[in-house]
Parts: sequence; structure tokens; C-alpha cells
Amino acid sequence: MPRWPATVALVAVGVLLALVSSQLTVGPSWVPLAVILVLSVPLTVASLRGRPHMRRVIGFAGLVIVTVAVASAAALLIRQLLQGPVEGTYLLTGAGAIWAANLLTFSLWYWEIDGGGPSERSRDGHVSSDFLFPQLQIGDGTSSGGWWPGFLDYMFVAFNASTAFSPTDTLLLTRRAKVLMMIQSLISGVTVIVIAARAINTLG
Repeated sequence: MPRWPATVALVAVGVLLALVSSQLTVGPSWVPLAVILVLSVPLTVASLRGRPHMRRVIGFAGLVIVTVAVASAAALLIRQLLQGPVEGTYLLTGAGAIWAANLLTFSLWYWEIDGGGPSERSRDGHVSSDFLFPQLQIGDGTSSGGWWPGFLDYMFVAFNASTAFSPTDTLLLTRRAKVLMMIQSLISGVTVIVIAARAINTLG
């Protein structure tokens, strides 16, 4: 299964966080992007040498780092909001970047954990473990029948969680998937409901 969509998404998260004001990051705003670019080297080597376990470990390490960075940016934006008046356009820009980075980050989480990861799904066929897509409910709900989800399918699940705060047509089957979606919805809810709403009021 092609991995380039996930690679592009991971780099996009780093770029989004780099564009966020340095006041919304624990350290320099370019650090997450730098970490992603550094990790891309061993990730590529592991993929070329056929070492999915190593690639998976490195990938999860990168996801943990960017998840902490996204959550920290949201927390710091709330802190600024509570400390006093903040320019509305500044809030909207920050909230938009955090919302998009949050969406892509959890798309990657879902893509990596479900069914043992993309390599397992591609080689053995997808077996429902963390998510149950509608296509898998047509049969007995345990085998792919020649179909398995791609990165866009997981991005759609993450988009629903960031907008409707629910997985809509896809069922969550494991506790880890539910915990991840709760974290994603919390970050999204903070940026959309609290920060963006306050920014609109400020602009008005």
C-alpha cells in the first residue's frame, strides 16, 4: 500500500505548526517540522530495507511528538485568551492551523493503529480490529472481501471527529481508538467552539 499520503500529511503537520506563532509553542515553532524531517530518514531506510516493525516504532515516536505539540499549542492559545484581550485575526489564524494539524495528526494515528498498520492490511487483507468501515459490514464484518481502507478513509473519520465530534458511519471497536478520538475531539472542540467563537466576537 502506498505510504506517500501519510508522509505528505506528516510533513504538512510540521509545516502548520511551524507557521503558528512561537508564542503558541513550548520551544521554537520549527522544532516539530525539524523532528519530522530528521525522522523521515530512518523511516525511509526502514521502509526500503523491509523492516516494518522499526518503521512502525519510529512512526509512533513521531506521532507522539506532534500530538504533544498540537495539544500544547491549543493549551497555550487558551492561556493567552484567558490572560487578556487577543487580536481576533491572531486567534483565527492560530485556531485554524491547530485544527488542521489536529485533523492530520489523528488521521495518521488511525491509519497506523488499525489492523496492525498499512503494511499488514495490504499484505494479509484488512481484519476489523480498531475501526469497522461500512464496506466491511456488508459481509460478516471480519474480512475485507478484497477491500481495505486507505489513508483518505481514515482522514474522513478524523474529519468527522473534528467537525461532528463523532465517527458517523464508521464504528470504533477498541478502547485505544476511542481514547484517541476523545483526545482529538477535545482539541478540536477547544479550537472551534472556544477559541474561534471568541475570535469572531472580537472581530465583531
